[in-house]
Amino acid sequence: MRIPLSSPDITDAEIDAVTTVLRTNRFSLGPQLEAFEQAMASYHGVPHAVAVSSGTAGLHLALLALGVGEGCEVIVPSFSFVAVANAVLYVRATPVFVDIDPITLNLDPALIEEAITPRTRAILIVHTFGVPAEMDRILEIARRRNLAVVEDACEAIGAEYDSRRVGGFGDAAVFAFYPNKQITTGEGGCVVTRDPKLASRIRSLRNQGRPSGSQVGWRQPGPDADRASDRDGADWFEHIEVGFNYRLSELACALGRAQLGRIDEILGKRRAVAERYQSLLAGVEGAELPAIALPRRSISWFVYVVRLTAGSRTSSALRDRIQKTLSGRGIATGRYFAPIHQQPAWRAHPSSRAAHLPQTEAIARGTLALPFFNRLTSNQQEAVAEALIVAIQTM
Repeated sequence: MRIPLSSPDITDAEIDAVTTVLRTNRFSLGPQLEAFEQAMASYHGVPHAVAVSSGTAGLHLALLALGVGEGCEVIVPSFSFVAVANAVLYVRATPVFVDIDPITLNLDPALIEEAITPRTRAILIVHTFGVPAEMDRILEIARRRNLAVVEDACEAIGAEYDSRRVGGFGDAAVFAFYPNKQITTGEGGCVVTRDPKLASRIRSLRNQGRPSGSQVGWRQPGPDADRASDRDGADWFEHIEVGFNYRLSELACALGRAQLGRIDEILGKRRAVAERYQSLLAGVEGAELPAIALPRRSISWFVYVVRLTAGSRTSSALRDRIQKTLSGRGIATGRYFAPIHQQPAWRAHPSSRAAHLPQTEAIARGTLALPFFNRLTSNQQEAVAEALIVAIQTM
């Protein structure tokens, strides 16, 4: 593609950080992991952070550590990436799909209340596209109904609700660092929490069920090996429960730490990209633009998604034709999001058959994500906007 949908922003600082690790003998469970976790905890104002291999792994471990399992229900959106529902199945629980607010595209708090049953154990909130959910109402419901709250903040690092960064509201929050995210570790994620017991359990589960204090990874024997590593290595073959290999490498942590050090710069660049799109596409008939600002919220721009309309209705056929036209001009776009309950892997699931989600289905028919990344140039954005306007006008 001449203009890709996303592209990571890697500088010499990131390259140097990774190269430095390559010159050591410690590639797993070492000082970069500890430093990255401390930086994530500090940035989000919580005492504990546990880096993991992906956002999906983080969701899985957060639910497992919170005691969500067979016989439990978890309230989730369908207008989201499929991992949010898959993680519920990983712990043998049942996802209950709830509809979204048409402005924020997050779970509608009023509908959350209606969906709660005696089997409901948790609410899994997604801060969709970096827009914070209505956390005060959601937390009030959770407290009153004795429910756990997990924030899926995989698209929302740096976003704020009532001047507080997302990630510090629920029992646990999960971040992701895939290359299309605001910051990247290549592949990777992180769980943050205020609960020391929850953090300890997740730390153990991500490392094959070893004791949470066992943080010694493999080292090349040599003059730099110390006796402490020999002593601690005994724990490497001790497993207190069945766990998973959800570790994040030292290389990834070094990259993430360098990226996190630039987070303000990165979020500023992305905000500027969103504002340029807003100016270029203002007043275009047939394209509903995302809100550039919302009350009580500071948006962390993950993607820029327009809603394409045919008259007063959204149309997936129209959206797909426009997407094909843009592709023919070398411009990548994305269908954000195809509802989970309508995915081939999920259509036959009882949760999908029971879902009544008019807002989700109507909105998803017309959503189109435009190219969006830190280094997207003004000229590239002008080309995207021009191509989109022409495509809309000729449909």
